[in-house]
Amino acid sequence: MSGDAVALHCPNCGAPAGPGDQTCKYCHATLATVSCPSCFALMFEGSAYCPQCGARRARTGGGARTARCPACPATMREVQIGETALMECDRCHGMWVDSATFEHICANRETQAAVLHQWTAPPARGSGEIHYRKCVACGKLMNRINFGRVSGTVVDVCKGHGTFLDAGELHLIVSFIQQGGLDRARQRQIDELQEQVELMRATQSLQDAHHRDAHFATTTRTWNGRDLLDLLERLRRG
Repeated sequence: MSGDAVALHCPNCGAPAGPGDQTCKYCHATLATVSCPSCFALMFEGSAYCPQCGARRARTGGGARTARCPACPATMREVQIGETALMECDRCHGMWVDSATFEHICANRETQAAVLHQWTAPPARGSGEIHYRKCVACGKLMNRINFGRVSGTVVDVCKGHGTFLDAGELHLIVSFIQQGGLDRARQRQIDELQEQVELMRATQSLQDAHHRDAHFATTTRTWNGRDLLDLLERLRRG
């Protein structure tokens, strides 16, 4: 039996349990395993801390903040994923992440791990109909942006305030980052800039060549027979 299995205990009664158990054999409480946001060991959803490393459970209830969901008429409430506070809709499970928190998620491995293990599968794709949502903070319509330009996950962004993501999209973004997506996006941007530089250099070379040809055309004189006779006459006089 693995170390994870030995360390697992029912969060309701404390009885030992296996990682594949759906219910506790002693108190019959419902069990569901998730991954620790720090060491990735298995732990039960109801556990407050990881039995292996003592890290806080990935998801807990947050503060008292509430807001209207930009995607549906339901209420968004604060939840805690790892050490990160987010707003999640009770109905559609969309998420509002303020700007500083979103940057932290994109840069921090432990936060990414906590987010990644909230869902076991990508979200179902919608009908393709586009809806512009209002910012939770200022109420203005947000911009729709393809995260990283190449991820294929389109999110709603209010510059300076935050990002709204449909259910499961935060999982897709974290997966994209952990698979090197941001590095690929940066390299693509560098390649595009290099192409622009090469194009500008080629355009400048063509313009310089055109100016040289034009200057040569205006300064080069075509000599005829009369011109040559006049030149000979001036040379004799000199």
